[in-house]
Amino acid sequence: MRKLTVAVLFGGRSGEHEVSLDSAASVLEAIDRAKYDVLPIGITREGRWITAGDPLAALRSGHPNGDNRTAILAGDPTAPGLIRMPDPAVAEAQVAPEKIDVVFPVLHGTYGEDGTVQGLLELAGLPYVGSGVLGSAVGMDKLTMKRLFQHAGLPLVPYVALRGRDWRTRRGELLDQVADLLGFPVFVKPANAGSSVGITKVKRPQDLEAAVALAFEYDRTVIVEEGLDVRELECAVLGNDEPEVSVVGEVVPKREFYDYEAKYTPNLTDVVIPADIPARTAESLRDMARRAFLALDCAGLARVDFFMDRRTGRVYLNELNTMPGFTRTSMYPKLWQASGLSYPALIDRLISLALERAEEKRALRTSR
Repeated sequence: MRKLTVAVLFGGRSGEHEVSLDSAASVLEAIDRAKYDVLPIGITREGRWITAGDPLAALRSGHPNGDNRTAILAGDPTAPGLIRMPDPAVAEAQVAPEKIDVVFPVLHGTYGEDGTVQGLLELAGLPYVGSGVLGSAVGMDKLTMKRLFQHAGLPLVPYVALRGRDWRTRRGELLDQVADLLGFPVFVKPANAGSSVGITKVKRPQDLEAAVALAFEYDRTVIVEEGLDVRELECAVLGNDEPEVSVVGEVVPKREFYDYEAKYTPNLTDVVIPADIPARTAESLRDMARRAFLALDCAGLARVDFFMDRRTGRVYLNELNTMPGFTRTSMYPKLWQASGLSYPALIDRLISLALERAEEKRALRTSR
């Protein structure tokens, strides 16, 4: 039986470039080589696709341009595959696409998790792990995500959305609006960013303007949320149209909140799985995670994050991540391990889900 060729994409034009490299390293180590031929494809910070030698090591070195040859993905569904551009010093008459059976885009953040790569893979007619164009795009845009969650009747922390143009022309008015509607403290975050990039906790009115300006460096839209004193709870979702949900876990940051440093610096966050919460609350969270996954038309995998108000016990849906951190020690795989699914088995299941979804799409008509 022929082994499937799995292309693993990593790196990318994103503030989460390094996180992607760590996730990919774990996937490349754990994937079943007896079952799959693995094709590592690194994407530089400038967007070049590289395959020569060891792309992961090249990106980690910070000098990925030693080999000038790049690769491109053929967008022709009648002959999809990877085209390795020839060495400029060697004349070659023809470059044939290299067959790919399924793509695992271990990409976090912009130009990878936001529907852009997914659109390219759709054009090429290639199966891929994770949500499609719509689910990925909405899962990346916190404002659109919140609106769909509200439409689905899911509870959210009170928030205000700020647009870049309004910020430039009505800054004082918007600052007053945030103070009047939300009070302090608040959390300020870019609408399209992950891993807590660009997020600031603001305790005083005089610090709000600088925090919003920082968030606008990462996106054209900024979200400002009421700053509640909360516990941070998470569920992992796996599946397509009938998703399964893991046990509930809790992250306990040793910093003031779960910022980038707390997420990716060793020993700055404790993880409790399963979370110490009532069984009824856990079941409610799992139900909301499933509803959130379906509300955004997700597929394959997602991690759904919640807040629990320490004072009232009330639960709020925070956000959904369509390609969460995927190292062996990341929350998503750990939640599934606690639910009885090992890391290698999880990779295998995700590839199967990608192939299953692609087969369903291939059965659809594209013409009258």
